Amino acid sequence: MENAVVLREWFDRVDAGRTGNITAPQLQSALAVGNLDFPLSVVQQMIRMYDFDRNGTMSFEEFLALNKFLQKVQSVFSTLERGRGFLSLEEVYESFDKSKKGMVHLDEFISLCIFVQSARNLFNSFDTSKQGRVTLDFNQFVYCTANCRI
Repeated sequence: MENAVVLREWFDRVDAGRTGNITAPQLQSALAVGNLDFPLSVVQQMIRMYDFDRNGTMSFEEFLALNKFLQKVQSVFSTLERGRGFLSLEEVYESFDKSKKGMVHLDEFISLCIFVQSARNLFNSFDTSKQGRVTLDFNQFVYCTANCRI
């Protein structure tokens, strides 16, 4: 509960217009305050993942859901990085290493997790029989690739 109060204060500071919703650039600024530096495209994907009312912005409740996801991912990252502050390329796929130095930091790891979660959500929307297989026509394939980009 205490965490929700702190998050509410953080959310309200970013919601400068007091609309009850924040935009992708506002969310990007809020995350940067917490030392999470994401490209706008990743932040937009975060909003798409947690924009339950599909209005293109993030309400406080949606922000709480995103925060819960980010906390889980950060916990996994902390377990894997063993005090180094990064994961090596042997541990994570190269395209998420922004600096191309062979190290993936927390924000890049979160980007990877967001991509995988988005891909899973999209796959599940086509896997209506829940069999772990889908057949896509070309238009569906293009739709999927467009909606899973980071």
